[in-house]
Amino acid sequence: SRYGPKMPLAVDCTAELIRCKVLDSSGRLKSHELILSYGLALVRFVNLITERKQKMVSIPLRQLAREVDIPIWVVDLRHELTHGKLPRLALCRKGCDVVLDWLRKMYWSRQLGNNLCEESEDEDEEEEQEEMEANAELDGDGWE
Repeated sequence: SRYGPKMPLAVDCTAELIRCKVLDSSGRLKSHELILSYGLALVRFVNLITERKQKMVSIPLRQLAREVDIPIWVVDLRHELTHGKLPRLALCRKGCDVVLDWLRKMYWSRQLGNNLCEESEDEDEEEEQEEMEANAELDGDGWE
């Protein structure tokens, strides 16, 4: 909020995508409304992130996306949202998850330091190990 109209693009895009996920989980919107909400957030993400790489000469969006490591299928999804038939809600949800992961890796982890990703992966592995040990205990002693 301190940035006002000069908010970093990644922050703005993250906020819109998270808003979509919150609306989705609330159960208040119909499927069609969710598709439109996810669609707008995804279109804005692709357009805003690739716009910075656009030069005086028009460069194809797929090439720009490839340069910043955005999956091509997300660009194709953006194309369908703007020019074609609206995609299924499941595809929009998956697109949102992929884009949020891209933002986490390419923006947020850099803002907070690279060890954020490493710590997160270590914590995930520790949680999985603890869960497996807990399940093994239940399988062994718990049911006797």
